[in-house]
Amino acid sequence: MFDNQTILITGATGSWGHELVKQLLEKNPKEVRIFSRNESSQVDMQRQFFHPKLRFIIGDIKDKDSLYQATELVDYVFHLAALKHVPVCEDNPMEALKTNVLGTQNVVEAAIAHSVKKVVYISTDKAANPSNFYGLTKAMGERLIQHANTLPTKTRFVCVRGGNVLGTNGSVIHVFKHQMQTKGEIGITHKDMTRFFLTLEDAIKLLFKATYESYGGETFVMKMPTCRILDLAYVLMDDVGLQDVKIRELGIRPGEKMHELLFSEYESQNTVSYDENYYVILPYIDIPGLRDAYKEYKPVQLKNYISSEGLMTKEELSELLKKGGFLS
Repeated sequence: MFDNQTILITGATGSWGHELVKQLLEKNPKEVRIFSRNESSQVDMQRQFFHPKLRFIIGDIKDKDSLYQATELVDYVFHLAALKHVPVCEDNPMEALKTNVLGTQNVVEAAIAHSVKKVVYISTDKAANPSNFYGLTKAMGERLIQHANTLPTKTRFVCVRGGNVLGTNGSVIHVFKHQMQTKGEIGITHKDMTRFFLTLEDAIKLLFKATYESYGGETFVMKMPTCRILDLAYVLMDDVGLQDVKIRELGIRPGEKMHELLFSEYESQNTVSYDENYYVILPYIDIPGLRDAYKEYKPVQLKNYISSEGLMTKEELSELLKKGGFLS
């Protein structure tokens, strides 16, 4: 699919982008364009890969002109760019709106203008029944992506929803390790809080699955392991051999949920079991041909998909962290 193709990745200098570029370069693309607004991150990435098929473009998805130029002659777009931290979006709602919503609409329009084959939009579990401004903006981005499939264009648009990716920049693993080393304590918001987790490699599998097999308009969801944040803290403490680390409960921050959803009770009515590793959420809007494409798949037998159910044991969590290379 990607052989001799030109691919644009917005917001590609983060952890998702690095792994996506690494795997895309193995698929013999014609060119991979890295589109982001951080000059320093681009220079670091350029030095790390030093690959002739990479093209680095400074730009912001809020700027239509730079985005339109970057999308010229592109075959596939992976839309990763977003403001992603819950507290940042709560404190700067207008910036979150401009980047995550208006920026996504700019991506849609640029892709249509240049007859891109497919756009893959990376969303989050926080978009399911959103309780914070970040989740709300990502849910709105999903709706824009879905609606784009009703427009008179051959470009197809698809969403993926991910959980927390282990080891990404600013992830809880790095935060906990830093706190243990510098303060001798770990701060968690609530001892019963749970989250979905997946490895970076699995996150990219999710992107490729949606790219290869989507019809257009649906949302792909990977079946993910879940854990208590407190158990994660204990496993990391055991790994470094520290038993006297203090656990400090900070309280839930504005907009945070105790447990996350990957699809809500409302969405479960329109969700099918795709295979042993994936669910697919179908939109309520009418997209010609989409329902027929999934008519052979069985509806899910879940009320919702919530992180408080099917929790990993500490042993299972330890194995997952070892798989990701986060334990010694």
